Amino acid sequence: MAVDGENLLPSSWEVSRLDEVAVIIDSLHKTPTYSEAGRPMVRVTEVQGGFLDLANALRVSQDVFLEFTRRYAPKAGDIVFSRVGSYGNASYVKTNQPFCLGQNTALISPKTNGRFLHLFLQSADARHQIDKLAVGSTQKTISLKSMGALRIPIPPVDELDAIAAVLGTLDDKIELNRRMNATLEAMARALFQSWFVDFDPVRAKLDGRQPAGLDKATTALLPASFHDFPLGPIPYGWKAGTLGEVAGNPRRGVQPSEIAPNTPYIALEHMPRRCIALGDWDEFADVASGKSVFKKGEILFGKLRPYFHKVGVAPLDGVCSTDILVLAPKSPEWFGFLLGHTSSDALIQFTNLASTGTKMPRTNWSDISSFKVVLPPLPIAAAFGKLIRPMIEQITANIHQSRTLTTLRDTLLPKLLSGELSLISKIESVAFK
Repeated sequence: MAVDGENLLPSSWEVSRLDEVAVIIDSLHKTPTYSEAGRPMVRVTEVQGGFLDLANALRVSQDVFLEFTRRYAPKAGDIVFSRVGSYGNASYVKTNQPFCLGQNTALISPKTNGRFLHLFLQSADARHQIDKLAVGSTQKTISLKSMGALRIPIPPVDELDAIAAVLGTLDDKIELNRRMNATLEAMARALFQSWFVDFDPVRAKLDGRQPAGLDKATTALLPASFHDFPLGPIPYGWKAGTLGEVAGNPRRGVQPSEIAPNTPYIALEHMPRRCIALGDWDEFADVASGKSVFKKGEILFGKLRPYFHKVGVAPLDGVCSTDILVLAPKSPEWFGFLLGHTSSDALIQFTNLASTGTKMPRTNWSDISSFKVVLPPLPIAAAFGKLIRPMIEQITANIHQSRTLTTLRDTLLPKLLSGELSLISKIESVAFK
């Protein structure tokens, strides 16, 4: 379906402009002073397809927040739209958490079903219209006037609500999986910090307490005392070492001619910041340069501009850009220990300081392998890995389920927005059987 061919729509449908079915509000065209704490400010980088995520948004003071919400305060049910650079992305607002808009974004406040409008803005037809309306040579921009001119197919209200409900349910499950993965990752990070940085279980035994959440067999593996090292006390029986003692960098270079066309391909742009869940990849296409092979469960580390903190667990076999290092434990028992360190702020800061290059700094395995760590005995590393592994497996399962749901949604969306497939007629035919 393309709204350009309006005569292809069912006779009961209409076509409206976006500014007829929604109020469009511009952001202030100024850069604020950011704060360590305060209210979230949504910039273009926070606006992606799906639901608005405020977790990594920068913060502004209450005075700045009030200034940027003087004309309008965003609320649940609105849609945030990016206008400049990565233009044309739309995020649906489900949260009631107060936030404000940064420059180069706009807010769409629907007069009709907001979920339907958001679904349309993610469609191929909307993308086609937006690309035609965007202007600029170095940085594409879509104006508020052009946004308002977007033409939207409007089915009868029952059909519209059914489309929003059915596809919205898919979006809700995709978002639930994302939030579940974020929770699992936070739990894994907290456990790693407790075991191998703060040494909480050892301190509990030292105080005569049962370490929280550990069974007797695991507790028995832990020492109940510390011994002194130059960098501070470490658990008795553990030793100072480097990450390279328990991990390696499998170098499986492959040339483009050796890669099957449907091979999953991960580049740096597919890797989110500060998130080990890698849910985005493409199928390999013709390129001139060689790639690196990775296996499911190995750790991918973005070596270009390491301060971007792009580290994740491969959810399947595939190939990746050579700007990504493939890391693997020397034995399975060290997986959780390796993942905890490679995704930690401490290692990212270390590699950033050691990286070479001014404009495009890069790190390497030599630097990462020299990172100093406190090495536990193998049984303790294995016990931690046994604790962490189910979390990573669930994250991976959620990723694949979300990919399947996304494919289903994207397959149904054009058929439903063109009237080729009617949910109401399907529902009625089932009801009367």
